[in-house]
Amino acid sequence: HTPRLIRLKWGKKSHPKVSLVGKGVCFDTGGLDIKPSQFMRIMKKDMGGAAHVLGLAQLIMSLKLPVRLDVFISAADNAISNDAFRPGDILTTRSGKTVEIDNTDAEGRLVLCDALTKAGENNPDLLIDFATLTGAARVAVGTEIPAFFSNTSSLVSEINQAAEKADELVWQLPMHKPYRSYLDSDIADLLNSSPQGYGGAITAALYLNEFVDADTPWVHFDMMAWNNRHRTGRPKGGEAMGLFAVFQLLENKYAS
Repeated sequence: HTPRLIRLKWGKKSHPKVSLVGKGVCFDTGGLDIKPSQFMRIMKKDMGGAAHVLGLAQLIMSLKLPVRLDVFISAADNAISNDAFRPGDILTTRSGKTVEIDNTDAEGRLVLCDALTKAGENNPDLLIDFATLTGAARVAVGTEIPAFFSNTSSLVSEINQAAEKADELVWQLPMHKPYRSYLDSDIADLLNSSPQGYGGAITAALYLNEFVDADTPWVHFDMMAWNNRHRTGRPKGGEAMGLFAVFQLLENKYAS
């Protein structure tokens, strides 16, 4: 299917602008760097980030939170075809930066980076993205805890306070800038993933950071968005992770 950047806007121009960006990979085969079948089986969930921003937007609108919403969803499939992108390809992003493809299964950050650039062009007061981005985050914190990264220390504290109030567990991982060198390319501005394989959730966040203005408060959520087993009140399947903590954050910051 042809990819689309979907944009939804709501709210009064006088209100603080909150931009939400969601990864909407509707199915992820891994591309030419194809996933093993056991990992591909639930990849219909790879649009979990898009589902999160839509759910968050619905909460905001239904409760009439005084913010100006700007929602961006990067909708695409990662599939194999005669024109699929390949390892070694060079892509030019909306920002003008060039990206060398190290692995086609690191596609989420490719569709997110242009949406983040587009969202940043409108100078939001707060920029939040949700993505089922890395297996490395699942290795770090498991399937039930959403990891998050931010470029603003005060925002980290606000998120932790909001999560506690919302009774939702989230966990900050470090934006360790020396790991940016793992994304160095000889022929482009950066690689889309590190061939070394270390700190994969961190290098993914550092990749996205390349497309966010340093002056824009930004938080990136890397979560599973899927419940692997039936539990009381939490059936197996798609699940919101971090959504209520973020809504509580927005309520704390902007509700009158």
